[in-house]
Amino acid sequence: MTKPKKIVVFTGAGMSAESGLKTFRDTNGLWEEYRIEDVATPEAWQRNKTLVLQFYNERLKQVINAKPNKGHFILAELEKHFDVQIITQNIDDLHERAGSKNVLHLHGLITKMRSSVDEKLIYSIKNNEIKLGDLCEKGSQLRPHIVWFGEMVPEMDNAINIVTQADILITVGTSLVVYPAAGLIHHASKSSEKYLVDPGNFDASVLNGIQQIKKTASQGLDELKALLVNNP
Repeated sequence: MTKPKKIVVFTGAGMSAESGLKTFRDTNGLWEEYRIEDVATPEAWQRNKTLVLQFYNERLKQVINAKPNKGHFILAELEKHFDVQIITQNIDDLHERAGSKNVLHLHGLITKMRSSVDEKLIYSIKNNEIKLGDLCEKGSQLRPHIVWFGEMVPEMDNAINIVTQADILITVGTSLVVYPAAGLIHHASKSSEKYLVDPGNFDASVLNGIQQIKKTASQGLDELKALLVNNP
């Protein structure tokens, strides 16, 4: 029996936009009216833990109320035909809720919290919020399990290894300008098929060797699924 092709899907904010979840890049450097510097950096955490927790508790409630969109379900359905691995910049769990089995979160997961002194101590959030005074087993304040701006991306080496194995690389809904994540696509084999699903305009140098489907995530993935399934 022929081994199924390995599809690696790299998703960004545009993937979840159709589920009503916004990104700061949509709002002139603001994220739901908050400055990134005030809520999404290690310095912000040291300066005002109450504000940071308030911000992420609000984001968590939005994620809980959001539902996977058609694009999420299409990616889950591709597992019937291919070996599919998703690498996402998104901190929501919509891929998992749509049924995708293999999801790597580059920037963390908003439904989790972790120790401030030991990043390996990760817990599920109870009652949908992290409170000031919630401590890990080592006695430190629990923080969102999110990679903030200015922090290392622990899963990057793992993600690079996955991309190098791709027969087909699909990038969905990302600006391809946020590094180090944007550099992932350059680790794909030259022989792999490469697709970008995004309605935006990209410089020709960015699209070198990549076929763009200039549509939203759901529309573009619907078109791409038909192409891939009918031409295995």
